[in-house]
Amino acid sequence: MNLTIENILLVGSLLLLASIFAGKTSYKFGVPTLLLFLAIGMLAGSDGIGGILFDDPKLAQFIGIVSLNFILFSGGLDTNWTAVKPILREGIVLSTLGVLLTAVSLGTFVWVVTDFTIYESLLLGSIVSSTDAAAVFSILRSKSLALKTNLRPTLELESGSNDPMAYVLTLAFLTLVINQDQSFLSIIPLFLQQMILGGLAGFAFGFLSERIINKIKLDFEGLYPVLVIALMFMTFSATDFVGGNGFLAIYICSVYLGNQNLIHKKTILKMFDGLAWLMQIVLFLTLGLLVFPTRIIPFVGIGLLISLFLITIARPVGVFLSLVFFKMKLRRRFYISWVGLRGAVPIVFATYPLLAGIDKADMIFNIVFFISVTSVLVQGTTLSLVAKWLNVALPAEAKKLNATDLLLAENPKAEMEEIIVTPHCFAVDKKIVELGFPKNAIIAMIKRGDSYIMPNGATKIEAQDKLIVLADRPAIFDEVYKTLRIEKTSEV
Repeated sequence: MNLTIENILLVGSLLLLASIFAGKTSYKFGVPTLLLFLAIGMLAGSDGIGGILFDDPKLAQFIGIVSLNFILFSGGLDTNWTAVKPILREGIVLSTLGVLLTAVSLGTFVWVVTDFTIYESLLLGSIVSSTDAAAVFSILRSKSLALKTNLRPTLELESGSNDPMAYVLTLAFLTLVINQDQSFLSIIPLFLQQMILGGLAGFAFGFLSERIINKIKLDFEGLYPVLVIALMFMTFSATDFVGGNGFLAIYICSVYLGNQNLIHKKTILKMFDGLAWLMQIVLFLTLGLLVFPTRIIPFVGIGLLISLFLITIARPVGVFLSLVFFKMKLRRRFYISWVGLRGAVPIVFATYPLLAGIDKADMIFNIVFFISVTSVLVQGTTLSLVAKWLNVALPAEAKKLNATDLLLAENPKAEMEEIIVTPHCFAVDKKIVELGFPKNAIIAMIKRGDSYIMPNGATKIEAQDKLIVLADRPAIFDEVYKTLRIEKTSEV
């Protein structure tokens, strides 16, 4: 069946519904949700029962890039700087040096066991060198897997920030495959340009976006997420236009925004969470449609061999060598090695050789697809089991006491206080977003006269307002009083 204007909405909605219902029941059988989305796309494709003919790598790449924008941005918004700060160095090293070591070790192995040239081998290694943000975020969060000693922030920071490195390596080695006369040293300026400009642009657009969001006055709350989407695409495209790494820029920008006080922040976060899930489904369905299962069968043997080497050798080599100068228990290193999930990102990157028209592009794409599927199937289904084996999972009772998870899940706070705003208080005539309120406390409601107000970031505090403040523990209220510059005698 060919996709037309008349049937694309019907087919698309049916595929979305099938994916959502499949995802709802998939974990009862231990199958990662994202793999179900991919399988539905394959079943609907030209080799499946749906018979939908889709063979357009350029369109698939475009959908992939747009989807990755939303997935990375949403992951960045959810990144808690307080949780990430203690493991920032480990995360950065894993997302840069770890990716490079994984790419080189796997590329060397591919060069030895296949007829690929060294640059073609390193290109394949680069494409699958990063862990997949969509796979890691969705599997860790949907399983509600509580891990010890900052493991989860480490894994989420790595997966959210290592795609830019893999992207640069992919472009660099693709350039060397196309231009055989260039030397390896010629890619170093490209690498430096991409990473430096991408990092600077991320901070600059993050700072600018915060000012725009908080200063602009929109008549409708629903327009604020739309504004953030526009800022997100502007960050990516402008950075890419000047030669920087757009993926790195949007991730840094979103982490910055996620840890600032923004007007209608809760609405923005909820909107992006839903959009990220939509984009994950669309991305995996699209890649499933793009794949021809009959073309993968000839590469099952070599694909399985390369995938096995990546999981058991290349990924651990990248992790252990990059973390050699950090104090970390051996079982933590093993678990980080195991959570080396490959998902949609490598498949998106594998479309670049296809569009460049290099000789082994089809073979690379099919091998990469096989690696991604086996990684999510083998590693994604065993995250909880391996965490228990290595004793890095928190007990069930400890999960209930995790304050950060309580806040993220928007569960009721443990403590509540009512605070009266005096006429000479610092907060009078200031917007809530301007107060610098503690991260672990919220103004849930304001009593003003005989009426109650549900506040947002743009709400102005007035004298004699009674603030109903929720916090996850009593000690946070000391910070609240300091922020408001109110003595505790004002409490009622």
